[in-house]
Formats: sequence, C-alpha cells, structure tokens
Amino acid sequence: MSERYQQGMRMRRKVLGDAHVDAAEANKTAFDEPFQTLITEAAWGNLWARDSLPLRERSMLTIALLAAAGNFDEIAMHIRATANTGASPADVMEALLHVAIYAGVPKANRALKIARQTYEDMGVEL
Repeated sequence: MSERYQQGMRMRRKVLGDAHVDAAEANKTAFDEPFQTLITEAAWGNLWARDSLPLRERSMLTIALLAAAGNFDEIAMHIRATANTGASPADVMEALLHVAIYAGVPKANRALKIARQTYEDMGVEL
C-alpha cells in the first residue's frame, strides 16, 4: 500500500479506534475495496492528516457538514470518535446550533437526536 494509505490508516485508527477500523476491514470485500482505499487515502490520509486544524475542530466540522448535508448515517460514528478527537458534547452542540441557523432546523434536530442517543450509548452524561 502507498504511504498515503498507511498514513490514512494510522489517522483512521487514531480517530475512529481500532475496534471500528478492524470491523470495517473484516467486512471489506473485493467489490468495495477500491472505495475503502479511496476514503482511507483521501479523507484520512490527506484531509484528516493535515496539521492545519486540530482533530477537535475537524471533528466538529465533520459533524456539522454531515448534518447540514443530510448525511445522517455517519453522524453516530463521528460522535463516538469525539472520545478520541477531544470534541466535547458542548462543542458538538455549538456545531449543531450553526447547522440549525445556516442549514435548517430539521437537519440539526435529527442530528441532535442521533448525537444524544449515541452519547447515551457511550455512557456520556449530558
């Protein structure tokens, strides 16, 4: 694998945790391997690995962008990742307040419900 892929895998593990990445890797098939390689290199090895923003801010941006775009399937995963990025529930709330004003209350409301349930599942007191 390329250096970018290896760098991406290290960052992916740092943010999402070994258990999540190991499970994703175990479920990878020949069909979706090109996609997994793309996101590992591009998202994790290029974007997330940049040192221009701390992981806390990247985490908040990612959650806000997922909510604003209506991409709710990955919000829980990124809420769980806040345990590794340092973004607090208060940080996530601030990001979702921005989503409500700039992208719409229904999107923020749905993301908030996902975040709240995920934090409860994680045992985080809100």
